[in-house]
Amino acid sequence: MNIFKTPEGYIYSNRALLALFIPLLIEYALEFCVGLADSIMVASLGEAAISGVSLVDFLVQLLIFSFSALATGGVVVAGQYLGDKQIEKAQNSATQLVWFSSILSTLLMICVIIFRCVLIGTLFGQIEADVWQNAEMYLYIVALSIPFLAIYNAGAAIFRTTNNADLPMKILLVCDVLNVIGNAICIYYLGWDVRGVAIPTVISRALSAILIMYFATDDNYKLHIKKTLKHKFDFKILRKVLQVGIPYGVENGLFQLGRILVLSIVSTFGTMAIAANSVGYAIGIFSVLPGFAINLGLTAVISNCVGADDYQQARYYNKKCLVIVIISHVIINVLIFLFLPLILGIYNLSSETAAMTTEMVIWHGIFAIIIWPISFTLPSTFRGAGDSKSVMYISLAVMFTCRIALSYVIADWLGIGVFGTWIAMFIDWYVRATIYVYRYFSNKWTNYRVV
Repeated sequence: MNIFKTPEGYIYSNRALLALFIPLLIEYALEFCVGLADSIMVASLGEAAISGVSLVDFLVQLLIFSFSALATGGVVVAGQYLGDKQIEKAQNSATQLVWFSSILSTLLMICVIIFRCVLIGTLFGQIEADVWQNAEMYLYIVALSIPFLAIYNAGAAIFRTTNNADLPMKILLVCDVLNVIGNAICIYYLGWDVRGVAIPTVISRALSAILIMYFATDDNYKLHIKKTLKHKFDFKILRKVLQVGIPYGVENGLFQLGRILVLSIVSTFGTMAIAANSVGYAIGIFSVLPGFAINLGLTAVISNCVGADDYQQARYYNKKCLVIVIISHVIINVLIFLFLPLILGIYNLSSETAAMTTEMVIWHGIFAIIIWPISFTLPSTFRGAGDSKSVMYISLAVMFTCRIALSYVIADWLGIGVFGTWIAMFIDWYVRATIYVYRYFSNKWTNYRVV
């Protein structure tokens, strides 16, 4: 079968896939560009500031990915209901998702603010005093945006389920532009410290949550949520949402926690290593930007196919998206390699830090092409089918045995240093890819339909 020519009668034409993937790609690009712009601006405050902010950003990413995972649970359930033509239940699942995300995120915000010093000390250990001061100040303010992140993710997921990724992208475009402008004014004009990045970030995230909810409560929208402050949880449907969302959330949360534990190793190598690692990650994340975007859309696509009980289409779209991800990663990594000296020049790093960063980014780009798509796109297909728990078990087992354990062995025991943690990450990708390929061809993932 020609994967670039969609068979007649299939749910998603090439145009429909582009309408879903391109806005997602732009949305992710915006998020990463804002992160890149933030890190560049913070770099002007010194390596202690960028180190403190980068440490906290790893923790915030843990929460972001967790709520994104919860939203994915809503996508799978709503998508399968839509594929099965049960519109009212699809709407109900969207409503349950928004309310549950809002309440849970508010509780988490309170806990993070109260225990922020304990979190920093526990996760990052003995860091230099000026790095600690910047991290504590930044976390205190950014934690206020946790509920807004959760609400936006839930709202955006609702629109993507019906192949409307354009609206969330436009909302994020407006908010991110305002965020960058606010950061620039606060840091370069007003002369603020890390608060100049934190405060505009909270404001922009609040605005994005308000706007996405304004449109999500429109009764004319196919998958709208109820416009009322009185809510009664439908535990039958909420259980289905959590059946996918919780395993993926646990997987994402512990995966990010694993990265933080690895970061605690990095922090022992000094401020230079922390700075190189954070800049390397900020740039290297662009290596897999298309994959992140396409995987998010693929989950919605597969859920609709499974809801229609058509696994032949699910396999077709899985194969098609794998090829698209690989081609996209080749293109974007070639561009990164070409412009890397220019990008590093903007960061104004020392020559030794820049050399460490270059090594990280280049190797990350190479493995992003040859192994990342299999390691992370196949699980998106499994989740769309409802096979979320198996992915969680595989991911966590590999993470603790490869990513974390080998980071200690290679980086610390073998004396390779900070790059040893990246080597452990690449090994992690290879191991999980091998296991996922076996599971895909075993067809076990087709036995986990949620609705």
